[in-house]
Amino acid sequence: MNHHQPLQSIDIDTRLVTTGAVLTAAGAVVACTGMVIAAVAVFAAGRRMIRDMDVPPAQQAAMKWQQAKEASRAGIQAWQSASDTRNGSLAR
Repeated sequence: MNHHQPLQSIDIDTRLVTTGAVLTAAGAVVACTGMVIAAVAVFAAGRRMIRDMDVPPAQQAAMKWQQAKEASRAGIQAWQSASDTRNGSLAR
């Protein structure tokens, strides 16, 4: 009692599949073009912003680095001074 059903094939409208693929490709091209235009606009704005700065970014970074080093030195000196004062008062 072996009953076999015949396999049914799927009827796909190839025109619709082709149209969907073409529209998807066209949408991808439009999306990529939009992303490129937006990236160019942001890049140009960044360049204008940097060009209009009074102090160039590299010089700002150098100044901030110098400030951080000086603050670190001051913190170390304050810590050592407080430590020396505390140790001196404990020794007495």
